[in-house]
Amino acid sequence: MITKQQALDYHSVGKCGKVEVQPTKPCRTQLDLSLAYTPGVAIPCLEIEKNPVDVYKYTAKGNLVAVVTNGSAVLGLGNIGAAAGKPVMEGKGVLFKRFADIDVFDIELDTQNPDDIIKACQLLEPTFGGINLEDIKGPECFYIEETLKKTMNIPVFHDDQHGTAIISAAAVLNALEVVEKDISKVRVVYSGAGAAGIACAKLYVSLGVKPENLLMADSKGIMYEGRGDKFNKYKQQFVRKTDCRTLADALVDADVFVGVSAKDLVSKKMVKTMAKDPILFAMANPDPEITYPDAVDARPDVIIATGRSDYPNQVNNVLGFPYIFRGALDVHATAINEEMKIAAVKALANLAKQDVPDEVAQAYGVDHFKFGRKYLIPKPFDHRILVWEAAAVAQGAMDTGVAQNPVDIEEYKVELAARIGEGRRIMRAVTDKAKSNPKKIVFPEGNSSRILRAAHTVLQEGIGQPVVLGIAEDVKKVADEHEIDLDGIQILDPIASEKRQAYARRFYEKRCRKGITLDKANWIMRDRTHFGIMMLEMGDCDAVLSGVTTDYPTTMRPALQIIDLAEGVTQVSGMFAMIQKDKVYMFADTTVNINPTAEELAEIAIGAAKIARQFNIEPRIAMLSFSNFGSARSPESIKVAKATKLVRERAPELVVEGEMQADTAMLPEYRQKRYPFSTMKDAANVFIFPDLNAGNIAYKLAQRMGGLEAVGPILMGLSKPVHVLHPTLGVNEIVDMAAIAVVDAQK
Repeated sequence: MITKQQALDYHSVGKCGKVEVQPTKPCRTQLDLSLAYTPGVAIPCLEIEKNPVDVYKYTAKGNLVAVVTNGSAVLGLGNIGAAAGKPVMEGKGVLFKRFADIDVFDIELDTQNPDDIIKACQLLEPTFGGINLEDIKGPECFYIEETLKKTMNIPVFHDDQHGTAIISAAAVLNALEVVEKDISKVRVVYSGAGAAGIACAKLYVSLGVKPENLLMADSKGIMYEGRGDKFNKYKQQFVRKTDCRTLADALVDADVFVGVSAKDLVSKKMVKTMAKDPILFAMANPDPEITYPDAVDARPDVIIATGRSDYPNQVNNVLGFPYIFRGALDVHATAINEEMKIAAVKALANLAKQDVPDEVAQAYGVDHFKFGRKYLIPKPFDHRILVWEAAAVAQGAMDTGVAQNPVDIEEYKVELAARIGEGRRIMRAVTDKAKSNPKKIVFPEGNSSRILRAAHTVLQEGIGQPVVLGIAEDVKKVADEHEIDLDGIQILDPIASEKRQAYARRFYEKRCRKGITLDKANWIMRDRTHFGIMMLEMGDCDAVLSGVTTDYPTTMRPALQIIDLAEGVTQVSGMFAMIQKDKVYMFADTTVNINPTAEELAEIAIGAAKIARQFNIEPRIAMLSFSNFGSARSPESIKVAKATKLVRERAPELVVEGEMQADTAMLPEYRQKRYPFSTMKDAANVFIFPDLNAGNIAYKLAQRMGGLEAVGPILMGLSKPVHVLHPTLGVNEIVDMAAIAVVDAQK
């Protein structure tokens, strides 16, 4: 629970507030200044005057959203005014940027007149790619949005209405699937007839709820014919002929409750009267209509969602608005229509059924999430939402003719992945390459739930055909405990395998002059790692991945004993792909060779360049030292200088430079100024360390202090692909390694 002082400090310490404006182009020289402003800026101005659509080409309009409010209905706080609502709007801007890389100006309008708000937004249309209306009270909010949608040619979206509707609708669809109920037959009761409640009801009807099967309550009770009230036109469409007068009446035998009203309106007694497997969405914030513990205590068969993060199935609007606007902006949509909203609903519902990345589960302090009663919609920190939802919205815009800038949807998905980070884009390219020719991958550690989940993903994604080693009964027990589907995954027990004797004979032949007897070979082949690598040696699989439950030598040793070195290679080495948001670097050797010779360093560099190209990266190799081009002569720096020369002789097509310090490798302007003879013009992306001390320390510091993602270790030098899985790897990272292994095997 946060304290008042924590919240105030968060907003006031350092720079006041939560946002700032950063330039996206350099402004360091007189030339930069002339291009950014006068006289250079006149040229794009004239281009836009001739062709107004070029505003998207030459300005930030296409990635800029206005979050507009008058502070009349700030969530949980009411009509607190425009200025008091500004921290919320700044926070909204932070979420836009964090989750979808969209820039925001928050605009607080000091007026309670809806026509003033309409006029202000209309006047701002040249500036923004979209308008997000926020925290404006009803029924004015309906009038404002309707008018703006009719009169403006950019997307206008009132999140308080549609955000809750979209996210909750995705969860309701999945909840109905879990309890096997037909949406066209369920009875739905709504508590709250404001912006969110009416939007929910309208969207659910679009998805299949029969209008005659829903009842809605406002602050005076059920809205029924003859109540005597004069309902506004937005409420009138949900007034029903019914004998129900109270929420308690309406909930008898109801299948679904949707609450966007106030706390404590639903009692345990009322929940007990609902139909079998009731679906209870108590979304009032910060306190729901009924608490999660009370609902579960009343009905063990209940499926419940709230707006709270401390219970399952949080309905959080951040799952919607950033990604909906992302898709709409990228196709220059003129509106966000019903079809685009439904596309967002279905994308979220379908994503929830996919295997959830480990990092998402870890962010919430659990082992894993599995689709079902307690996991109906994705979690906010699931990075895949950007690709799934924004692409679905963009496709919806194109299908309905409101997209002014149509895109190839598959290419667009790649671009979205790149917004998550260049590393994800590169790993996607590797994965796509793996899918083009899948291979059989052996995972010796069939007792690991992470391995089983990764194997399931590898199979589902079409990356390869996984084989897990272990006693079938034990493997299935682990799978059952963690709700992992093993359908299509081969389970192989080395002890019971009819091939164990043949593998033992082959192992004996390779190691008989190194202390191995045939009896000992038979015993060793009971070990799953040895058995798996022997499968690779004998051509019964294409790659082996092991190490999450053991240490590095346990996988390395049998690999070196069984698999021959690649042609022309004298030793095995290890490399990590270090992934930043917008860059990928290769670090080698980080795991194997303690103090390599100059010849070995050259070999490592050439091997690292080959792996870089598998990642579709054109290598620029830096041979690292504490010395810059002979500035400090010592055996260590001389070794690196010699290695650089050997790389140039053996692979003259490679861009390689050294010996040099790490900052020299990273700063091309400095390098060209101080060392104009350097043959490398850009920053290095492949770093060869002089010894294991340097390489291991560097990659771990970059990972832990710099926040880079480390994919690896990738073993180089063996004639067949064996890769060691670090014990800390999550499921997604294991899947990445599987894709790398398949691409390796394809060679």
